[in-house]
Amino acid sequence: MMENSQDLCNTEGDGDGRKAVASTSYTPTAGSSGYRLFGRQGSVHNSLGGGQAADVLLWKRGRVSFGAIVVATISWLLFERSGLSFLSICSDVLLILVVLLFLRANYAVFRNKQLQTLPELVLSEEMVNNAAASFRVKINNVLLMAHDITLGKDFRLFFKVVVCLWLLSVIGSFFSFFTLAYIGSIISVTLPALYSKYEETVDRCYGKIHRQFSKHYKIVDEGVFNRLPRNAPKDKDS
Repeated sequence: MMENSQDLCNTEGDGDGRKAVASTSYTPTAGSSGYRLFGRQGSVHNSLGGGQAADVLLWKRGRVSFGAIVVATISWLLFERSGLSFLSICSDVLLILVVLLFLRANYAVFRNKQLQTLPELVLSEEMVNNAAASFRVKINNVLLMAHDITLGKDFRLFFKVVVCLWLLSVIGSFFSFFTLAYIGSIISVTLPALYSKYEETVDRCYGKIHRQFSKHYKIVDEGVFNRLPRNAPKDKDS
């Protein structure tokens, strides 16, 4: 009898332990709100792809991340502050690389040294087909959106596109293309790491903003958008 009671206690203890492990193995980082930035599922590292690129963006490979910022800064200074055109800078950089590689190879032959074998850069047919299929899907989605906007089928989509294009026009009037590319590069390297560090605080604030925005959008949707025609009028039969 005593053995049975001890076994029962052990099984209950094991069950409680499993529940404790299950409860601690995954805890929502957004607090009680349950909101996550961009509807993210899983960890930040997995959301970024979980590979070497995610390690760089999250500063798990600090030297590479810092090197990316340095390269982006030097490139921005060359393109933006030097006054040279994009074609001139690219041609000069490629010219220097070709000359250095050629001199290096001939110097190794002159000194009877064996050069390190360089990997062959070859695009496989599967890689090209996958890229083309993905590109085709995105282009078809854009064309479908343009078709719906042209026929006046979706006012919400039209409103979103107009607002986005207007914002891009305003931002483009203050910054050049290379400056925008530089800002985007710096943001892509720094923001993911900051978000991963302050994940709980950001998700909590995002939940509050999301609730307020949803409340106001519902009012506008019921008062304005629902009263607008969604489909283009059909031609009457003659």
